[in-house]
Amino acid sequence: MSNILVVGACGQIGIELVIELRKLFGLENVLASDIKEHCPPSLAEGKYVQFDIMDQNALVKIVKENNIKQIYLLAAMLSATAENKPIFAWDLNMQGLFNVLELAKNKKIDKVFWPSSIAVFGANSPMNNTPQHTIMEPSTVYGISKLAGERWCEYYFKKYDVDVRSLRYPGLISYKSAPGGGTTDYAVDIFDKAVKEKKYTCYLDKDTKLPMMYMSDAIRATIEIMEAPKAQIKVRSSYNLAGISLCPQDLYHEIKKKFKDFEIEYKPDFRQEIADTWPNSINDLAAKEDWNWKNRVKIEEIVKKMIIGFSQ
Repeated sequence: MSNILVVGACGQIGIELVIELRKLFGLENVLASDIKEHCPPSLAEGKYVQFDIMDQNALVKIVKENNIKQIYLLAAMLSATAENKPIFAWDLNMQGLFNVLELAKNKKIDKVFWPSSIAVFGANSPMNNTPQHTIMEPSTVYGISKLAGERWCEYYFKKYDVDVRSLRYPGLISYKSAPGGGTTDYAVDIFDKAVKEKKYTCYLDKDTKLPMMYMSDAIRATIEIMEAPKAQIKVRSSYNLAGISLCPQDLYHEIKKKFKDFEIEYKPDFRQEIADTWPNSINDLAAKEDWNWKNRVKIEEIVKKMIIGFSQ
C-alpha cells in the first residue's frame, strides 16, 4: 500500500494517531515526523524522521523517498501558546498547510488531513448547538489561522481538486501525552492533580461549558473521515465535531465521587477570555449524515479512564 506521513507526531493528537494508524495499516507504512529530535518511546518501534514542516524542500524529499501518498498535518501552535507568539504562530500554522496543499495540487500525494478547531467560532457565533455554517469571527491568533486554513482547504479542493479533509476538534482529553498549550488543557490537568495532589487550581470559571471529547473518539473520527469515500465528504472547509459539553464543575463533581478529599479552586486567567468566545455545544449533524459519525465515550467513562491512566 501507499505510505502515510504524520507531521506533528509527538503532540497530544499525533502520538495516539500514529499508534492507531500503525495498528490498522502496518508499522512499516506509517512514518512519524516532528520537529523534535527524538520521538517518544511509544513511537520508537516504527520509522521516525525529524524535520520542520516549514521547510518545503525537506517535505518534498521525505514524501518522495518514502512513497508517501497521505499526509496527516497536525503540526501547529495552539490557542493559549499562540497568543504569546502571534506572528510565529500564524507563520507556522499557515505555511505548513500551504506546503502540504501544494504537494497535493502537484499530484505528489493523494489525500490530506488537516485539523481545524472550535476556535474558528467567536463571540458573535451562536453559543448553543453551534451550526455547521454560521457567523465565524475568531478572536485568537489560533482561531484566525484555523479559519483562514479552512477557506484555503476549500479553495484548493474547488480549484485544484485537492482531496483535503478536516474536522473542527473540540477540547481533547487524554492521559497518554501532555497537552499542547490549548485553552481546554484544564480537562487533562485536573485529573493529574486529582490523582497526585488531591487539589487543583483551575484557570477557567466553574461554569464555563465547552465541547470536549475523549481522545479515542477524536482519533476514530480522524481515521473514519479519511477512509470515507470521497463522494461522501461534502464539507470541504471543516466538519463540526461534537463530543459532550463539560464545565470544570462537572468534572470536579465526577472526580469527587472517586476522591472524597479532592478540592478545587477557581482562578480565571487570560484563557477565560478565550473560552468565553467559544461555543457551549456543537451541532455535528453534517458529519453524522455524510459519513456516519457517532461519538461514543461519555463523561463517566472519561473520568474512569483518566483516573486509571494517571494512577499508573
